[in-house]
Amino acid sequence: MPTVYDVPSTILIERLAKYLKEYVTEVEPPAWALFVKTGVHKERPPENPEWWYTRCASLLRKIYLKGPIGVEHLRAEYGGRKDFGVRPEHACKGSGAIIRKALQQLEAAGLVETVKGKGRVVTNKGRSLLDKLATEIKKELEKEIPELRKY
Repeated sequence: MPTVYDVPSTILIERLAKYLKEYVTEVEPPAWALFVKTGVHKERPPENPEWWYTRCASLLRKIYLKGPIGVEHLRAEYGGRKDFGVRPEHACKGSGAIIRKALQQLEAAGLVETVKGKGRVVTNKGRSLLDKLATEIKKELEKEIPELRKY
């Protein structure tokens, strides 16, 4: 059975974001999501109005791959380089409030749970959702590219 490791991340995240938007009522953007930047290294808020679902899907995938993982490590994952003009750039972490709120919503949906002292891990429900979507994507890719059936 194909897993998250077997399909391209961009396709999986798009499909998962669409699924979260349509079927998971607990995941919805907060009122401040229209105005907030995703980190101090960014100059503007995201242009995509559906960015919250994409971030939640990306978080779920990252926790699947790297869990148990805490908020601070996730902040580093979503960070970037801050531009200081002519001075050298430095690495900055992403927004912790966005990550915490998204994780709280994913926990309310039953897709993620907290392990005390370790961080967040994907629940069986979340794992089966990701594996089901990965299986669908793999089948679609095999129809388009028959050479993938060997792998």
